[in-house]
Amino acid sequence: MAGYLDARPRVGYFYTGKTGAELLGDKVKHITVKHYQSRPIVVQESASVYDAIVTMFLEDVGTLFVVDKQTTLVGVLSRKDLLRASLGKQALESIPVSIIMTRMPNITVCQRDDLITEVAKKLIDKQIDCLPVVTEVDFGSGFEVIGRITKTNITALLVDLANDEVI
Repeated sequence: MAGYLDARPRVGYFYTGKTGAELLGDKVKHITVKHYQSRPIVVQESASVYDAIVTMFLEDVGTLFVVDKQTTLVGVLSRKDLLRASLGKQALESIPVSIIMTRMPNITVCQRDDLITEVAKKLIDKQIDCLPVVTEVDFGSGFEVIGRITKTNITALLVDLANDEVI
């Protein structure tokens, strides 16, 4: 069960030759985003910056996904974006999030069947906290947000690996 031994008919048990690190690597290489994704937090592109700040605090997240009327992904809002917008003397209730968000196609996305190791590499390379999990659609921007994968999700995977509870 640990993976150090294997069995074959008419041969019996034999040592596989794999180290603990190799066995752990084999486990991780088969885990996909769908096993660890969480619920996406979205706002409409017409929402105000004030509403986005309130949503971010109420949902306790660091990233919001901006969608259009067809519910397709058009942008991403980070804490930095909202902080930058709030530093001026403008009324936050009158500024739509579409002015300050990061727009498509400058958004890195992933899909449910992507390997979690590839997604973790994207998070590290791009130095971002969260990726939208999307599915392709034939309207709007072409992507509908169905989930999110965060550094916290990756940490949950590490805890599960340490407790030997991986799916």
